Amino acid sequence: MALDIIGTIESCYPDKFGIPRQPGLAPSATAVLRLKAPFDHPDCVRGLEQFSHLWISFIFHQSPERWTPLVRPPRLGGNARVGVFASRSTHRPNRLGLSLVELAGIEYDPAPTLLLRGHDLVDATPVVDIKPYLPWADSVENASAGFAPEPPPQLDVRLSDDCQRTLSERPDGASLGALIRQVLSQDPRPAYRRDKRDDRGYGVRLHDLDVRFHVETDNHGHGHESVIVVDSLVPRT
Repeated sequence: MALDIIGTIESCYPDKFGIPRQPGLAPSATAVLRLKAPFDHPDCVRGLEQFSHLWISFIFHQSPERWTPLVRPPRLGGNARVGVFASRSTHRPNRLGLSLVELAGIEYDPAPTLLLRGHDLVDATPVVDIKPYLPWADSVENASAGFAPEPPPQLDVRLSDDCQRTLSERPDGASLGALIRQVLSQDPRPAYRRDKRDDRGYGVRLHDLDVRFHVETDNHGHGHESVIVVDSLVPRT
């Protein structure tokens, strides 16, 4: 059975690195879902504007087609293994993903374009289905969540004076600053780097900027991260 691609994502995340590992962790993340013919007929989304959130079924197109029965979830430090079906790993059979996103609006020109927020989708992600979210059916009270019972801990984020000045000069500075803080607070570094002293510099691409940062540790040198420091915001060429 072949799946039809019904549309493609245009995302604030040009690269995989830095994308929160679950939807909703960066509410300021924006994306556009452009539907393809014949799925771009206005009738296909009639009534969809009545729903605040959507399930997006998509393909992990940047992941290799190979998969393994065991994977290393970042929440377990990147060392312990669990079954692929006990994880949300991108390296899975059929490479199918599922994300819950906010529907911020629908624009018609004349074909419908869906405006999304709070997503975790890299640019050019192929979408295979859309379904409305039903709180009374899709939210399970007292559900257990295995090795990830709570949201991941967040780090504090501090922007340099130059970075704050750069944002103040942009019309989208407030929303972009919020996105930077939300993304970096998740600590996008590889899991194995998080429990040790780390003097490396990193970069995350958001919209048209390369966001460069490092992690400062505590004064006792025990390797416990205290804050992410954003050093520079460099326009992408």
